[in-house]
Amino acid sequence: MHAISPRSRTLVAAAALTLTVACAAPAAAASAAAGSASTSAVQQWTQRGTVVTVTPLSRLTPAQASAYVTTMGFATGDARDGVDLYRITYRTVTPQGGPTTATGLLALPVDGRHSALPTVEYTHGTMPSREDAPSVSDGPDRAVTVMFAGQGFAAVAPDYLGLGLGPGAHPYMDLGSETSASVDLLLAARTVAAEHGRRLDGRLLATGFSQGGAAAIGLAHAVQQGAVPGFRLTGLAPVSGPYDLRGQEIPAAFDGRLDPPIATFYLAYLITAWNRLTPLYQTPSEAFRAPYDRTVPQLFDGDHTDDQVTAGLPADPTHLLTPGFIAKLRHPTGSFAAMLSKADAVCDWTPNVPVHLFAADGDRDVAYGNAVACTDALRDHGAHVSLTDVGPVVHTQSALLSYPQILNWFEKLAA
Repeated sequence: MHAISPRSRTLVAAAALTLTVACAAPAAAASAAAGSASTSAVQQWTQRGTVVTVTPLSRLTPAQASAYVTTMGFATGDARDGVDLYRITYRTVTPQGGPTTATGLLALPVDGRHSALPTVEYTHGTMPSREDAPSVSDGPDRAVTVMFAGQGFAAVAPDYLGLGLGPGAHPYMDLGSETSASVDLLLAARTVAAEHGRRLDGRLLATGFSQGGAAAIGLAHAVQQGAVPGFRLTGLAPVSGPYDLRGQEIPAAFDGRLDPPIATFYLAYLITAWNRLTPLYQTPSEAFRAPYDRTVPQLFDGDHTDDQVTAGLPADPTHLLTPGFIAKLRHPTGSFAAMLSKADAVCDWTPNVPVHLFAADGDRDVAYGNAVACTDALRDHGAHVSLTDVGPVVHTQSALLSYPQILNWFEKLAA
C-alpha cells in the first residue's frame, strides 16, 4: 500500500470565536431529487440526498463573519453579507453501496439581494475525531464556508462518512465515499436553500484542503460527468492534497520529506481505515509492531482526538510498522495495489473548466511532489491547469495563504 495521507488538523488555527445563535426557524425536512450516479447502489437507494433533519447553528452579521474568518487565520477583506449556518443530516451510501446518513454544513448569505447563488463546496482535511467536523466544530474548516458565504456564495462542507454526527467509522482516504457524500450533500443543500427562499443557480466551484484536496477533485469529476443534475462544474482549486500516494506520499514518509511523527499518524490512519474496506492483514501484528498491534486500531474509532492519537503512536513509522509491512508499502501487490491505483487515478481525467492547484514546497505533511504529479497528469489529459507554490511554509499555513487567493479567483469565475 502506497500512501499516507495529508492532515489539516482541521486547518489547526488556534482561536475559537463564540458565535451568536439566532437563526431562522429550522427548515422542514424535505425530499430532495433522487441521487444520480449511475450505479446499482443508487437504484437500490433512491433517496440519496434526501434531507433528514436541519439544525440552525448561527446567524452572523457581516462584522461578525469578518471577525470570525480573521480570527481563524484567513487574511481576507470584510464580508459583504451576514451568514446563516445550518447542519444538514441527509441520506447517502456506504462504500459498499448500502444506505446510511451523513452530516454536512450549509452556509448561506443573509442578504436577500442574491436571488440565485453560485455554490462553493469545500472538502476538509484529515481529522481522526468526529467532533472536529465542519458541521460540529466551531473552527477553521467552518470559517472557510463563512468566508465564501460572506461574499455572496452558498457554501457547503461535507463531514464525510463517520465524522460529524454520521454513524460508523470514517473510511479515511476512500475517494468513492468522499465523492458520494459530497455529491449527496449538494442535493440536500439545494433543498434546504429552497426552504429558505434561496435558489442555487447550478454553478459549482470545488475546493478542498489536504485529504479534501483529492476529495474536491473527485467531486469535480463526478459533477462534470453529470452526477448531480442541475449543477455544472465552473472551477476547481484543490490545496495541498495527496494525489499520488504510491509515487510521492508513501515514499516521502520514509525518505525524510515528511516529519516522521506526521508520517506515522497518516500511515496508521490509512492502514487502519483501508483494512476495514479491504483486508490488508489477517491480524494487526502483521502490520504493527508490539505493543501498537493491540492499540492502534482502536485509536481511529472517531472518538479519539488528534492529541490522543498522537500520544498513542511512536515518533517514527519504522517503529510502528513491521519490516514486512513496510516492504508491502514500498512494493504493493494484490488488493492493496488495486486500492492505491484507484486513489492515484484522481487526476487522470480532463476537466473542462480552469483548474488552479495550490501547494507549499515547505510542506512536511504532504509532499509538494503530489501537486506537481497532479498538475502533470491533468495537463497530459489536455486540461487548462496552473500550480501556485505558496512558499516554504508548513501544511496548515498553505491553506491560510491559499484561500484568500481562491476566494478572489472564484469571484472572478462567478462574475
